[in-house]
Amino acid sequence: MTPLEGTRVLDFTTLLPGPLATLILAEAGARVIKIERHGRGDEMRSYEPKFGTDSVNFALLNRGKESLEVDLKSPEAGALLRPLIERADVLVEQFRPGVMKRLGLDYNAVAEINPRLVYCSISGYGKEGPRAGVAAHDLNYVSETGLLGLTAGPDGAPVLPQALIADIGGGAYPAVMNILLALLERERTGEGAYLDVSMSENVFTFLYWAIGNGTAGGEWPEPGNDLLTGGSPRYNIYRTADGHYVAAAPLEEKFWRRFCDILGLEETSRDDSRDPGATKTAIAERIASLPADHWRERFEGEDVCCTVVRGVREALEDEHFKARGVFDRSVEDGDGREIPALPLPVVPGFRRPELRLGYPALGEDNASLEEVG
Repeated sequence: MTPLEGTRVLDFTTLLPGPLATLILAEAGARVIKIERHGRGDEMRSYEPKFGTDSVNFALLNRGKESLEVDLKSPEAGALLRPLIERADVLVEQFRPGVMKRLGLDYNAVAEINPRLVYCSISGYGKEGPRAGVAAHDLNYVSETGLLGLTAGPDGAPVLPQALIADIGGGAYPAVMNILLALLERERTGEGAYLDVSMSENVFTFLYWAIGNGTAGGEWPEPGNDLLTGGSPRYNIYRTADGHYVAAAPLEEKFWRRFCDILGLEETSRDDSRDPGATKTAIAERIASLPADHWRERFEGEDVCCTVVRGVREALEDEHFKARGVFDRSVEDGDGREIPALPLPVVPGFRRPELRLGYPALGEDNASLEEVG
């Protein structure tokens, strides 16, 4: 049995944070029933490119779930959902604070129906506070927490992050963590819980070093002047002769010494404590003198913590990830086509056994509502 087999999850979320959280629960065996807006469903269904009738984004994030199409504003919605709420273990919602209350589905209302329910609300700024009702996205959260301010391009302007840090690391992952903690606590107390997950607040965890350096040492980091923001030659990105890049992270002294040996760096440049800028320049000139394949071969088998930057397609074809079975699972569309499923942070022994699963069409489980309930 998978760890969450027999666990029922009502998923009222859309887009990324909530659907990813419930996807992780589904991968661990939970039965996830996605409650979707009447007539349109999850907005992500309409995104491009398509995979089957809906977007590939939707397919990846809703693999193995069920779909109920419900008009939550209709007078019949409460009676329709009540049997589901009575039998549910977890409810996840991602509306702005106050919306579920207006729908009659806030925690106090559903806890009267099912006091054992674990109710998780994911929002940008949390249930309460001056910004609780403000509309924002991932870019806004990383901006307001200081993370974006530590990035800088050649012109000194912040660089647009290519990872949705707040949505995933600040929303989906903390939601799963706290849902599992609440289920564990319920085993001891018999009572459910309300979980208020703020995506913006959880971004601060990624800045642990910056907060520590600033509050304890008075050394507030800025782009280009700190160990992790480009100030050190030991943690930097260097361009090769053919326009590719080397990601160099030989932080520890033993790695640094070997790195300098491979590059043939002069002794005057190896002591980066004297003039980090000069050392960076010397490394940049050396790496820029030869193509990426040369450096890939030179770093192969060496303990130097250096890699040549890859594209996503190259990464998916990597022998190591193939050997680990990272992309062995797949998502199927209605026509029998399949693409690799999204790799999830669930260890193999806890995953559901099906390697190939589809994603639900909008409302495809409405006809069997009684069975679902």
